Amino acid sequence: MRVMVMVKATDDSESGMLPSTELLEAMGKYNEELVNAGIMLAGEGLKPSSLGKRIAFEGSTRTVIDGPFAETRELVAGFWIWEVKDMAEAVEWVKRCPNPMPGPSEIEIRPIFEMEDFAETLTPEVTELHDRTRQKMEDR
Repeated sequence: MRVMVMVKATDDSESGMLPSTELLEAMGKYNEELVNAGIMLAGEGLKPSSLGKRIAFEGSTRTVIDGPFAETRELVAGFWIWEVKDMAEAVEWVKRCPNPMPGPSEIEIRPIFEMEDFAETLTPEVTELHDRTRQKMEDR
């Protein structure tokens, strides 16, 4: 199963505070363990929400909202995409993670939908469309 592992933002990350050399080294070693174990598919840190945008949808209307965004505890400061056998394995890997922030922090794990999750509503044409798109991404 694939999961998205999200490092929740803190006041420090939202202020633009960069990680220390020690934290960058610890995270680098942790990421290397994940890659060596065949777990990590992708991962990145995100800049503060003050540099971001949100687009609100209502019918055909689109509204652009400039950051920063309120409720820091609801924001994401970084992420990984992992391939694990189950949620228990993902939890065990997160428990091994260095604290990603200088103070208290949280990491959230969410399963990623797979095409078979939509089996009841997929047509052969829609399946082919998604397969073709995924192949184009892999070919890049």
